[in-house]
Amino acid sequence: MLEVPLKMALRFPNLDLKSLPFAQNLNPELLGGVVALLALGFTAAYISYRTKHPKGCLDPKNFKEFKLVKKTQLSHNSARFRFALPTPSSILGLPVGNNILVRGRDSQGEEVLRSYTPITLDSDVGYFELVVKMYPNGKMSHHFRQMKEGDYLAVRGPKGRFSYKPGQVRALGMIAGGSGITPMFQLIRAILENPKDKTKVHLIYANVTVDDILLKEELDNFADKFPQRFEVYHVLNKPPQQWNGGIGFVSKEMIKSHCPEPAKDIQILRCGPPAMNTAMATHLDALGYTSDMQFQF
Repeated sequence: MLEVPLKMALRFPNLDLKSLPFAQNLNPELLGGVVALLALGFTAAYISYRTKHPKGCLDPKNFKEFKLVKKTQLSHNSARFRFALPTPSSILGLPVGNNILVRGRDSQGEEVLRSYTPITLDSDVGYFELVVKMYPNGKMSHHFRQMKEGDYLAVRGPKGRFSYKPGQVRALGMIAGGSGITPMFQLIRAILENPKDKTKVHLIYANVTVDDILLKEELDNFADKFPQRFEVYHVLNKPPQQWNGGIGFVSKEMIKSHCPEPAKDIQILRCGPPAMNTAMATHLDALGYTSDMQFQF
């Protein structure tokens, strides 16, 4: 008689195989074999499904702690933080376009909550990464500045108002400032690393100096690798002498030159400091982009 491997048997509390017409003439041993085969089949299907659709590690209601395993300083005020997931095959389980809520302590020991967007996707198994710009008086900045490898970060999620499906628009325009690049980068990666997604992406990324540009190498590599699908236009307030990007603040002219024109099948995303977001909304309205064509992270 066939036996189901330990811990793999499935129960069918409401199913009496003996009552089925085909089973009435079967002897008990053969009937037991049928049950075993059914159990194995359902178990194999379940394992296959869980392998292809692994459960994420996030909890939308409760904070969970993840260990910092690597901290890489990117500039005088920014760093890349890698956090380990429970197992090497675990995924974070964050839908593209969503973010996470992080809990920390400020310099006075008071609890601080802030939202961050990982730069990793669920194709990155076993870990997730945050790129964080740490400001002198930032409350959460203090927490990240103090973090060292081996410390734990409390995280809750997913959360967010933006959802993305491949091909939902013909083209995306993105206007980012400073650390506002992180939700854009997550989306850029998801689009460009999916060969079936034909969405074209146009990014305007504003910073003060060259050293302030987060993920510059990765963005420029994407532009070189996917010239027909992605372009990035860097804008600096204080550019070096040899500079072929934009200078000053992002203007209506820059948006008109480097973003898709207003249309029903495009969308313009923006994420930056409050003053920049307000100015960009004014520019976009003046250029004819309707509220349906705009989204602010």
